[in-house]
Amino acid sequence: MCNIKQVLVVVVVMSFASVAYGDQGTATYYTAPYMHPMTASSCDGYKNDGVMIAAASDAIWDNKAACGRTYKVKCTGATNKGVPHPCTGQSVVVRVVDYCPPGCRGTIDLSQEAFAVIANTDAGKIKIQFDQ
Repeated sequence: MCNIKQVLVVVVVMSFASVAYGDQGTATYYTAPYMHPMTASSCDGYKNDGVMIAAASDAIWDNKAACGRTYKVKCTGATNKGVPHPCTGQSVVVRVVDYCPPGCRGTIDLSQEAFAVIANTDAGKIKIQFDQ
């Protein structure tokens, strides 16, 4: 028979585990040039935002409220058999600077440089964990 201390320990451990994992989704990537003279970003117009950037899908866009938010993103696994172990074990922090329109293949569309920090770009699309 379990005593109350054991039950409390299990509850506390489970609550930390749920906080540690963050949101789950998928990531894809897009390639440079990120700032094109003919196409402004949805958030910053023609401003050069560097390369650790992302476009938000409808899942996190929130009617443009995602603009400027930063997300810590980590690869958690493959979405296809082409590259069965794509993750590097690292995480990356990106800033949302654009909108990934309906039909976007991922929860978040990372710059190629940001994607390469967390996964092999040959994978194309990966499972992720992300936290604002």
